Amino acid sequence: MSAASAQHGTPILSTRHLIGVAGLSVAEITALLDLAEEYVEVSRQRRKLELLKGRTQINLFFEPSTRTQSSFELAGKRLGADVLNMSVGTSSVAKGETLLDTAQTLNAMNPDLLVVRHQHSGAAELLAQKVSCAVINAGDGWHEHPTQALLDALTIRRHKGRFEHVVIAICGDIRHSRVARSNILLLARMGAQVRIIAPSTLLPPNAARLGVEVFTSMEEGLPGADVVMMLRLQKERMDGAFIPSEREYYRFWGLNEQRLALAKEDAIVMHPGPMNRGVEIDSVVADGPRSVIREQVEMGVAVRMAVIDALARNLTREAAA
Repeated sequence: MSAASAQHGTPILSTRHLIGVAGLSVAEITALLDLAEEYVEVSRQRRKLELLKGRTQINLFFEPSTRTQSSFELAGKRLGADVLNMSVGTSSVAKGETLLDTAQTLNAMNPDLLVVRHQHSGAAELLAQKVSCAVINAGDGWHEHPTQALLDALTIRRHKGRFEHVVIAICGDIRHSRVARSNILLLARMGAQVRIIAPSTLLPPNAARLGVEVFTSMEEGLPGADVVMMLRLQKERMDGAFIPSEREYYRFWGLNEQRLALAKEDAIVMHPGPMNRGVEIDSVVADGPRSVIREQVEMGVAVRMAVIDALARNLTREAAA
């Protein structure tokens, strides 16, 4: 961990918070991925560092997400932070407390980092305006999920070695997916060629303005793809009938071996999870040799360690100023 140790304290991010990838430069994204690459080995060795000793991290999840919350918890603890998971279901929020009331309560606890997931777009930004600590957006409504995009980018870079001229097909429920939005913004900024594939009902209204190639057929969109990223149906965000049935959806847009064969021979398969097997992806593909889905989970811890470290460096710099 020589480089990370030697460079600890060197600023990586120009912002106090990480609300979305929209505000990140190519240099900042690259620096975060490079630091995360070093943290991969730390995580694999289950080493506990003391970089954040004396710092407090609160994970505030208004939406359930075992994978993301546990990943942030591990990341904070492996950096030496004191980590508190707040259960919204049993908190004052469930009794009618507003988001601003929650912000004031949390601020009184003097945390250093607040990781928040919320069902409404803009909630993380609102909290960032009301608390004195650093805020990390762990997913807000349809808006963004920046650390997911960063861990996806790290996974892609480890397998493809670059982003330029890499063809990435993001398939499924694009309309309701904050993961898709963050990935489109980040991967396009890094020079990748991004395609989105979905039934017309699951494409965002501004799809043509996203700077991506748009397809409504897997058979037309998958040929030549280096990366096939599947998304789950966000049924909890749907307020109408967007597909005829799950069976019909799988028939036309599910990823099976035959459709995967349309992509490049060395194409990798990704999925942010949780998966709906037999709906957007076949188990044979999800568990097959071209799947890097489990690796994505591993990269999540390393990326979140890098993000927490980067924001903590800014806090240290502010305190010293």
